[in-house]
Amino acid sequence: MTDNHHLEKAREIGNRIISNVEKVIVGKRDLVQLGVAALFSRGHVLIEGVPGVGKTMLARSISRSLGVTFGRIQCTADLLPSDITGVYIFDQGTREFNFRPGPVMAHIVLVDEINRASPKTQSALLECMEERQITIEGTTHPMPDPFLVLATRNPTEHGGTFPLPETELDRFLLRVQMDYPTPEEEISILEQQLPVHPIDAVEQVADEEDILSAQAAVREVYVDRLVKEYIVGLVNATRQHQSVYLGASPRASLGLLSLAQSRALLEDRDFVVPDDVKIVAPAVLGHRMVLTADGRTSMSEDEAILEIVDSVPVPGTVAAERFPFPRQRG
Repeated sequence: MTDNHHLEKAREIGNRIISNVEKVIVGKRDLVQLGVAALFSRGHVLIEGVPGVGKTMLARSISRSLGVTFGRIQCTADLLPSDITGVYIFDQGTREFNFRPGPVMAHIVLVDEINRASPKTQSALLECMEERQITIEGTTHPMPDPFLVLATRNPTEHGGTFPLPETELDRFLLRVQMDYPTPEEEISILEQQLPVHPIDAVEQVADEEDILSAQAAVREVYVDRLVKEYIVGLVNATRQHQSVYLGASPRASLGLLSLAQSRALLEDRDFVVPDDVKIVAPAVLGHRMVLTADGRTSMSEDEAILEIVDSVPVPGTVAAERFPFPRQRG
Protein backbone atom coordinates (compact mmCIF):
# COMPACT_ATOMS: atom_id res chain seq x y z
CA MET A 1 0.00 0.00 0.00
CA THR A 2 1.41 3.36 -0.96
CA ASP A 3 2.14 5.66 1.98
CA ASN A 4 0.37 8.80 0.74
CA HIS A 5 1.53 10.81 3.75
CA HIS A 6 5.13 9.99 2.87
CA LEU A 7 4.59 11.08 -0.73
CA GLU A 8 2.77 14.25 0.31
CA LYS A 9 5.66 15.24 2.55
CA ALA A 10 8.14 14.66 -0.29
CA ARG A 11 6.02 16.72 -2.71
CA GLU A 12 5.88 19.56 -0.18
CA ILE A 13 9.68 19.47 0.19
CA GLY A 14 10.10 19.59 -3.59
CA ASN A 15 7.75 22.54 -4.01
CA ARG A 16 9.54 24.44 -1.25
CA ILE A 17 12.84 24.00 -3.08
CA ILE A 18 11.34 24.97 -6.45
CA SER A 19 9.74 28.13 -5.04
CA ASN A 20 12.98 29.07 -3.31
CA VAL A 21 15.08 28.66 -6.47
CA GLU A 22 12.53 30.69 -8.46
CA LYS A 23 13.45 33.70 -6.34
CA VAL A 24 16.67 33.73 -8.38
CA ILE A 25 15.85 31.92 -11.64
CA VAL A 26 13.08 33.84 -13.43
CA GLY A 27 10.67 32.23 -15.89
CA LYS A 28 12.28 28.76 -15.89
CA ARG A 29 9.91 26.74 -13.68
CA ASP A 30 9.96 23.64 -15.90
CA LEU A 31 13.74 23.66 -15.88
CA VAL A 32 13.90 24.16 -12.09
CA GLN A 33 11.41 21.33 -11.59
CA LEU A 34 13.60 19.04 -13.69
CA GLY A 35 16.59 19.91 -11.52
CA VAL A 36 14.70 19.05 -8.32
CA ALA A 37 13.31 15.89 -9.93
CA ALA A 38 16.87 14.82 -10.77
CA LEU A 39 17.89 15.35 -7.14
CA PHE A 40 14.97 13.20 -5.97
CA SER A 41 15.92 10.56 -8.56
CA ARG A 42 19.56 10.48 -7.39
CA GLY A 43 20.71 11.66 -10.84
CA HIS A 44 23.14 14.26 -12.14
CA VAL A 45 22.36 17.28 -14.30
CA LEU A 46 24.18 18.79 -17.29
CA ILE A 47 23.20 22.43 -17.86
CA GLU A 48 23.97 23.89 -21.27
CA GLY A 49 23.78 27.42 -22.59
CA VAL A 50 25.78 30.48 -23.61
CA PRO A 51 27.64 32.38 -20.87
CA GLY A 52 25.55 34.67 -18.71
CA VAL A 53 22.12 33.01 -18.87
CA GLY A 54 22.18 31.70 -15.28
CA LYS A 55 23.63 28.18 -15.46
CA THR A 56 25.89 28.63 -12.42
CA MET A 57 23.22 30.58 -10.56
CA LEU A 58 20.76 27.69 -10.95
CA ALA A 59 23.25 25.29 -9.38
CA ARG A 60 24.08 27.69 -6.53
CA SER A 61 20.41 28.34 -5.81
CA ILE A 62 19.65 24.63 -5.48
CA SER A 63 22.67 24.18 -3.21
CA ARG A 64 21.72 27.08 -0.94
CA SER A 65 18.19 25.75 -0.64
CA LEU A 66 19.37 22.42 0.77
CA GLY A 67 21.77 23.36 3.53
CA VAL A 68 24.23 20.57 2.72
CA THR A 69 27.94 20.64 1.92
CA PHE A 70 28.85 22.31 -1.37
CA GLY A 71 31.91 21.88 -3.57
CA ARG A 72 32.80 23.89 -6.66
CA ILE A 73 35.19 22.86 -9.42
CA GLN A 74 36.22 25.55 -11.90
CA CYS A 75 37.39 23.62 -14.93
CA THR A 76 40.42 24.78 -16.91
CA ALA A 77 42.70 23.06 -19.41
CA ASP A 78 45.43 22.56 -16.78
CA LEU A 79 43.14 21.13 -14.08
CA LEU A 80 44.42 17.76 -12.82
CA PRO A 81 42.35 14.74 -11.70
CA SER A 82 43.79 15.08 -8.19
CA ASP A 83 42.47 18.65 -8.07
CA ILE A 84 39.00 17.11 -8.21
CA THR A 85 39.27 13.91 -6.17
CA GLY A 86 41.90 14.85 -3.57
CA VAL A 87 45.38 13.63 -2.69
CA TYR A 88 47.36 11.89 0.02
CA ILE A 89 49.77 14.26 1.77
CA PHE A 90 52.70 13.16 3.93
CA ASP A 91 52.47 14.41 7.52
CA GLN A 92 55.95 15.12 8.88
CA GLY A 93 54.72 14.86 12.47
CA THR A 94 53.00 11.49 12.32
CA ARG A 95 55.17 10.14 9.49
CA GLU A 96 51.99 9.00 7.75
CA PHE A 97 50.10 9.88 4.59
CA ASN A 98 46.77 11.59 5.26
CA PHE A 99 43.96 11.95 2.73
CA ARG A 100 42.99 15.50 1.83
CA PRO A 101 39.62 15.29 0.02
CA GLY A 102 38.99 17.33 -3.10
CA PRO A 103 35.92 19.47 -3.82
CA VAL A 104 34.05 16.50 -5.30
CA MET A 105 33.63 15.11 -1.77
CA ALA A 106 30.52 17.17 -1.07
CA HIS A 107 26.76 16.64 -1.21
CA ILE A 108 26.25 19.13 -4.04
CA VAL A 109 29.08 19.61 -6.54
CA LEU A 110 29.08 22.37 -9.14
CA VAL A 111 31.40 21.57 -12.05
CA ASP A 112 31.70 24.89 -13.83
CA GLU A 113 32.41 24.76 -17.59
CA ILE A 114 33.07 21.02 -17.58
CA ASN A 115 34.10 20.98 -21.22
CA ARG A 116 37.10 23.21 -20.52
CA ALA A 117 38.75 20.35 -18.59
CA SER A 118 40.90 17.86 -20.48
CA PRO A 119 39.47 14.38 -21.21
CA LYS A 120 41.82 12.87 -18.60
CA THR A 121 40.50 15.21 -15.92
CA GLN A 122 36.89 14.70 -16.98
CA SER A 123 37.36 10.95 -16.51
CA ALA A 124 38.02 11.54 -12.80
CA LEU A 125 34.28 12.16 -12.44
CA LEU A 126 33.14 8.84 -13.94
CA GLU A 127 33.53 6.63 -10.88
CA CYS A 128 32.08 9.09 -8.40
CA MET A 129 29.04 9.88 -10.59
CA GLU A 130 28.07 6.28 -11.27
CA GLU A 131 29.37 4.31 -8.27
CA ARG A 132 29.27 7.17 -5.76
CA GLN A 133 32.81 6.53 -4.63
CA ILE A 134 36.35 7.45 -5.57
CA THR A 135 39.42 5.22 -5.48
CA ILE A 136 42.77 6.87 -4.74
CA GLU A 137 46.00 4.96 -4.21
CA GLY A 138 44.00 1.74 -3.92
CA THR A 139 41.72 3.08 -1.18
CA THR A 140 37.99 3.61 -1.81
CA HIS A 141 36.25 6.63 -0.33
CA PRO A 142 32.41 6.76 -0.41
CA MET A 143 30.69 9.94 -1.54
CA PRO A 144 28.32 11.75 0.81
CA ASP A 145 24.63 10.88 0.57
CA PRO A 146 22.76 12.60 -1.01
CA PHE A 147 25.20 13.35 -3.83
CA LEU A 148 24.41 15.50 -6.86
CA VAL A 149 26.68 16.78 -9.64
CA LEU A 150 25.48 19.91 -11.45
CA ALA A 151 27.76 20.55 -14.42
CA THR A 152 27.61 23.52 -16.77
CA ARG A 153 28.75 23.28 -20.38
CA ASN A 154 29.44 26.08 -22.83
CA PRO A 155 28.58 25.66 -26.52
CA THR A 156 31.14 23.43 -28.22
CA GLU A 157 32.00 26.10 -30.77
CA HIS A 158 33.54 28.25 -28.03
CA GLY A 159 37.34 28.24 -27.99
CA GLY A 160 39.26 26.16 -25.45
CA THR A 161 36.62 23.45 -25.03
CA PHE A 162 36.89 19.67 -25.22
CA PRO A 163 34.10 17.28 -26.23
CA LEU A 164 32.47 15.19 -23.53
CA PRO A 165 32.82 11.46 -24.34
CA GLU A 166 29.70 9.33 -24.62
CA THR A 167 30.57 7.41 -21.44
CA GLU A 168 30.58 10.62 -19.43
CA LEU A 169 27.41 12.01 -21.00
CA ASP A 170 25.64 8.75 -20.15
CA ARG A 171 26.38 9.38 -16.45
CA PHE A 172 24.17 12.47 -16.50
CA LEU A 173 20.55 11.62 -15.81
CA LEU A 174 19.40 14.61 -17.80
CA ARG A 175 20.56 17.56 -19.87
CA VAL A 176 18.75 20.89 -19.83
CA GLN A 177 19.19 23.94 -22.02
CA MET A 178 19.10 27.44 -20.55
CA ASP A 179 18.04 29.89 -23.24
CA TYR A 180 17.92 33.66 -23.27
CA PRO A 181 15.06 35.13 -21.21
CA THR A 182 12.12 36.87 -22.83
CA PRO A 183 12.15 40.70 -22.70
CA GLU A 184 9.65 40.68 -19.80
CA GLU A 185 11.70 38.12 -17.90
CA GLU A 186 14.86 40.14 -18.47
CA ILE A 187 13.17 43.26 -17.08
CA SER A 188 12.22 41.24 -13.97
CA ILE A 189 15.84 40.13 -13.62
CA LEU A 190 17.01 43.76 -13.77
CA GLU A 191 14.45 44.86 -11.19
CA GLN A 192 15.32 41.99 -8.84
CA GLN A 193 19.00 42.90 -8.78
CA LEU A 194 18.65 46.66 -8.24
CA PRO A 195 18.65 46.50 -4.41
CA VAL A 196 20.68 43.28 -3.91
CA HIS A 197 21.41 40.06 -5.75
CA PRO A 198 18.55 37.62 -5.04
CA ILE A 199 21.01 34.76 -4.38
CA ASP A 200 21.86 36.51 -1.10
CA ALA A 201 18.23 36.12 0.02
CA VAL A 202 17.99 32.38 -0.71
CA GLU A 203 17.55 30.50 2.55
CA GLN A 204 17.75 26.84 3.46
CA VAL A 205 14.35 25.20 3.06
CA ALA A 206 15.33 21.51 3.30
CA ASP A 207 18.06 19.44 4.92
CA GLU A 208 19.88 16.19 4.29
CA GLU A 209 17.20 14.10 5.99
CA ASP A 210 14.46 15.72 3.88
CA ILE A 211 16.25 14.86 0.64
CA LEU A 212 16.91 11.25 1.63
CA SER A 213 13.24 10.90 2.64
CA ALA A 214 12.09 12.33 -0.71
CA GLN A 215 14.41 10.01 -2.62
CA ALA A 216 12.90 7.04 -0.80
CA ALA A 217 9.37 8.32 -1.51
CA VAL A 218 10.02 8.51 -5.27
CA ARG A 219 10.54 4.76 -5.37
CA GLU A 220 7.03 4.27 -3.98
CA VAL A 221 5.34 6.02 -6.92
CA TYR A 222 3.39 3.40 -8.85
CA VAL A 223 4.40 2.59 -12.43
CA ASP A 224 2.01 0.47 -14.52
CA ARG A 225 3.48 -2.20 -16.77
CA LEU A 226 2.15 -0.35 -19.84
CA VAL A 227 4.23 2.70 -18.85
CA LYS A 228 7.30 0.49 -18.51
CA GLU A 229 6.63 -0.93 -21.98
CA TYR A 230 6.28 2.61 -23.30
CA ILE A 231 9.64 3.61 -21.77
CA VAL A 232 11.36 0.62 -23.35
CA GLY A 233 9.64 1.38 -26.65
CA LEU A 234 10.97 4.94 -26.70
CA VAL A 235 14.50 3.89 -25.81
CA ASN A 236 14.49 1.06 -28.34
CA ALA A 237 13.28 3.49 -31.02
CA THR A 238 16.44 5.56 -30.52
CA ARG A 239 18.43 2.49 -31.55
CA GLN A 240 16.32 1.95 -34.66
CA HIS A 241 16.03 5.52 -35.95
CA GLN A 242 17.60 5.95 -39.37
CA SER A 243 19.42 9.13 -38.36
CA VAL A 244 20.91 7.68 -35.15
CA TYR A 245 24.28 5.94 -35.15
CA LEU A 246 24.35 5.16 -31.40
CA GLY A 247 21.09 4.89 -29.45
CA ALA A 248 20.32 5.22 -25.75
CA SER A 249 21.45 2.52 -23.31
CA PRO A 250 19.44 0.61 -20.66
CA ARG A 251 20.70 3.23 -18.22
CA ALA A 252 18.49 5.66 -20.12
CA SER A 253 15.46 3.42 -19.52
CA LEU A 254 16.18 3.42 -15.79
CA GLY A 255 16.63 7.19 -15.88
CA LEU A 256 13.33 7.71 -17.70
CA LEU A 257 11.53 5.55 -15.16
CA SER A 258 12.99 7.28 -12.12
CA LEU A 259 12.60 10.82 -13.47
CA ALA A 260 9.00 10.15 -14.51
CA GLN A 261 8.32 8.95 -10.95
CA SER A 262 9.82 12.16 -9.54
CA ARG A 263 7.77 14.32 -11.88
CA ALA A 264 4.58 12.49 -10.94
CA LEU A 265 5.34 13.07 -7.27
CA LEU A 266 5.95 16.79 -7.82
CA GLU A 267 2.68 16.97 -9.77
CA ASP A 268 0.85 15.56 -6.73
CA ARG A 269 0.24 12.07 -8.07
CA ASP A 270 1.24 8.69 -6.67
CA PHE A 271 1.28 7.08 -10.12
CA VAL A 272 3.07 7.74 -13.41
CA VAL A 273 1.20 8.53 -16.64
CA PRO A 274 2.68 8.40 -20.15
CA ASP A 275 2.74 12.21 -20.31
CA ASP A 276 5.29 12.20 -17.47
CA VAL A 277 7.54 10.06 -19.67
CA LYS A 278 6.94 12.22 -22.75
CA ILE A 279 7.79 15.44 -20.94
CA VAL A 280 11.09 14.22 -19.48
CA ALA A 281 12.15 12.13 -22.51
CA PRO A 282 14.01 14.93 -24.39
CA ALA A 283 16.05 15.80 -21.28
CA VAL A 284 16.93 12.16 -20.57
CA LEU A 285 17.54 10.84 -24.09
CA GLY A 286 18.87 13.72 -26.21
CA HIS A 287 22.45 13.72 -24.90
CA ARG A 288 22.73 9.92 -24.98
CA MET A 289 22.40 9.59 -28.76
CA VAL A 290 24.97 10.00 -31.52
CA LEU A 291 23.59 10.95 -34.91
CA THR A 292 24.95 9.66 -38.19
CA ALA A 293 26.84 12.04 -40.47
CA ASP A 294 23.79 12.37 -42.70
CA GLY A 295 21.52 12.77 -39.69
CA ARG A 296 23.51 15.72 -38.34
CA THR A 297 22.89 17.63 -41.55
CA SER A 298 19.10 17.46 -41.21
CA MET A 299 18.32 17.48 -37.48
CA SER A 300 19.62 17.79 -33.93
CA GLU A 301 19.45 15.13 -31.22
CA ASP A 302 16.53 16.93 -29.60
CA GLU A 303 14.62 17.04 -32.89
CA ALA A 304 15.21 13.31 -33.33
CA ILE A 305 13.83 12.65 -29.84
CA LEU A 306 10.72 14.72 -30.50
CA GLU A 307 10.19 12.79 -33.73
CA ILE A 308 10.51 9.51 -31.82
CA VAL A 309 8.12 10.65 -29.08
CA ASP A 310 5.56 11.63 -31.71
CA SER A 311 5.84 8.31 -33.53
CA VAL A 312 5.94 5.76 -30.68
CA PRO A 313 2.40 4.94 -29.43
CA VAL A 314 1.55 4.20 -25.83
CA PRO A 315 1.04 0.40 -25.54
CA GLY A 316 -2.59 -0.63 -25.22
CA THR A 317 -4.01 2.52 -26.81
CA VAL A 318 -5.42 3.43 -30.17
CA ALA A 319 -5.51 6.83 -31.79
CA ALA A 320 -9.09 7.65 -30.76
CA GLU A 321 -8.62 6.71 -27.10
CA ARG A 322 -6.91 8.26 -24.15
CA PHE A 323 -4.78 6.27 -21.74
CA PRO A 324 -6.45 3.08 -20.44
CA PHE A 325 -5.24 4.24 -17.03
CA PRO A 326 -4.29 5.93 -14.68
CA ARG A 327 -6.38 5.23 -11.68
CA GLN A 328 -5.77 6.79 -8.30
CA ARG A 329 -4.15 4.24 -6.02
CA GLY A 330 -4.68 4.19 -2.30
